[in-house]
Amino acid sequence: MFTRKLDKKLLLGLVISAVCLLLLFRKIDFHKMAEAFAGLDYRYLAPALVLTFASYYLRAVRWKFLLLPIKKTSLGNLFPSTLIGYMANNLLPARLGELVRAYSLGSKEGIGTSAVFASLVLDRLCDGFTILLVLLVTFFTIRLPAGMEGVEHAMVTGGYVTFALYVGVLAFLFLLRRHTGFTLSLVARLVRPLAPHLGEKIDGMLRSFISGIRFPGDAGSIMGILVSSLLVWATAIWPVDLMLRAFGVHLPPTAAMFIMVFLVFAVMVPASPGFIGTHHLACVTALSAFEIGSERALSIAIVIHAMGFFPVTVAGLGCLWRDKLSIRNISENTSQEQLREQ
Repeated sequence: MFTRKLDKKLLLGLVISAVCLLLLFRKIDFHKMAEAFAGLDYRYLAPALVLTFASYYLRAVRWKFLLLPIKKTSLGNLFPSTLIGYMANNLLPARLGELVRAYSLGSKEGIGTSAVFASLVLDRLCDGFTILLVLLVTFFTIRLPAGMEGVEHAMVTGGYVTFALYVGVLAFLFLLRRHTGFTLSLVARLVRPLAPHLGEKIDGMLRSFISGIRFPGDAGSIMGILVSSLLVWATAIWPVDLMLRAFGVHLPPTAAMFIMVFLVFAVMVPASPGFIGTHHLACVTALSAFEIGSERALSIAIVIHAMGFFPVTVAGLGCLWRDKLSIRNISENTSQEQLREQ
């Protein structure tokens, strides 16, 4: 059943990616696109690459703080596992890289995969609220050309929807942690009419999951999480600004923040592994708000995607090879561990 569901999700993602690519390339003048690439200033690529890996390293630092209530972990294990997880997200469907990342670290540190995965839920919540902050700053600082009011309205709407989603997730986790019995019975009542046989399984999974969620309580750790979250996204946004400059596009720094918001929304949409198509369409759409031509915008989008895809994928595969692991072995071992925990 899981395989069939995964195949359907993968097929849907491939269709959406194909549609996005069709929309992008249907009216492109490839001669102008070649001219845009010919004008690329390669001097900006090296600092962008350094900042990209700095962002992943800072993710490992934040993960260390999030795991402190469970165990004091080593950055020597956290950083490679982070690279492995993002490599897997680039190559596998349905964001399975999160599970790969959890298993990779759990096997090195002797922590259960469920507990590590629970810390990654907190990790994603930290990302969500940091991006909401970026969104808020962009609202008050960005100045789009005349006629782009619709784009600004769409951003505001997207911000409200995302904020409501994250508040809902936080409320559910709070209730699940403080009032576990009540929350599980409520979930069971909601699930029963749709899939009666899944009630007990979901109950067991949620109990196992919530037992692993532990947020650091000391001020130092909380400050570390806040500061590292801001730095994670600062070092992720800065390369976008550098890529704009590499193509001779000089916009205020808030433009890179504006583009990043679009890219974050893009990865929420089902797509092929690596977010091909959706990532590019989001970037081109954001650049069009600044009246950047389609050919140059698509060239920029391709380079931004490549800078985020190939370096971490190669580095993650290298870490996987060094650890003598494979995606298939991780998948099999994770399934066996989940069966034991149930």
